[in-house]
Amino acid sequence: MKRLLAAAAAVLSAAVLAAPPAPEKTELRYQGWAGQVTFPELAEDLGYLAPVKLKWVGNTISGPQDIQTVVTGDIDFGGAFNGAVAKLIAAKAPIKSVIGYYGVDENTFHGYYVPEGSPLKTARDLIGRKVAVNTLGAHHELMLREYLSRGGLTAAEIKQVTLVVVPPANGEQALRQGQVDATTLGGVLRDKALERGGIRPLFTDHDLFGNFTAGTYVLHTRFLKENPNTARVFVTATARAIEWARATPPAEVRARFEKIIAQRKRNEDASTVKYWKSTGVAGQGGVIADAELQQWIDWLVKDGVLKPGQLRAAELYTNQFNPYLGQRPGSKVAAR
Repeated sequence: MKRLLAAAAAVLSAAVLAAPPAPEKTELRYQGWAGQVTFPELAEDLGYLAPVKLKWVGNTISGPQDIQTVVTGDIDFGGAFNGAVAKLIAAKAPIKSVIGYYGVDENTFHGYYVPEGSPLKTARDLIGRKVAVNTLGAHHELMLREYLSRGGLTAAEIKQVTLVVVPPANGEQALRQGQVDATTLGGVLRDKALERGGIRPLFTDHDLFGNFTAGTYVLHTRFLKENPNTARVFVTATARAIEWARATPPAEVRARFEKIIAQRKRNEDASTVKYWKSTGVAGQGGVIADAELQQWIDWLVKDGVLKPGQLRAAELYTNQFNPYLGQRPGSKVAAR
């Protein structure tokens, strides 16, 4: 009996020692996206985030605004296009990317669309035209500028393409009413617009870059220093949610999203959820690779926004909290 009790005590002691440290902070403030379910929200619904809980403080339509709000301390985590993350860190913002959360593949991508009868067919045709983007200095602007650059436009000619900030949900309407000559559309908004007909793609980010993780969630460096256990819970839960969505039939993922939206009662339209197809995230569990940030650093250097050597990708992110580190299939660049 004594031996059994001793063995039981040893097992219990080992279990206690193996238990992850308690999170320093049990509430994370964040901004959501109307009619969409983010991976942290999915993680909470799946039970992966406990004992940490999310506190929704409002919605955003802008990645740069979201990560700037992390810098000001009004939210605890935010996400944006990696080029926007690089620009903000170059401006001495104390943030660090911790996990990829959206990207581009053959099912999930963004494109620029024009009316079916539009004369716009090439990059040069956009000179003097109005083009709708969701926000300045982010994914959509850089993919447009890359398209124009590949099309042979000079810097002076690129400046003649007028960018108009339009909320994503209004981009199709602005195009059909003639307020802009082209608009960016992605995911569910793109598919709904194409179902209605009368528009065609000019180009897509998948055409330009193929499959890649496009954006990352960031945490304040002070948060990482003061709350490493909470950071690990957040990243681990979000990574698991990404993999759950990747491994689960899309119909089941969509049903889960619809349930989450109905339960949170934010007076939003969930009809776009039925068009969800894939995570778009390239790395397993959102593990970040150097190339996913370096390609935008290189582009910003080429565009004159950054100086050569001003930033290195390895300085912008960490994978230390991601349990999928070392399990990134097919990556050409080693993840750190």
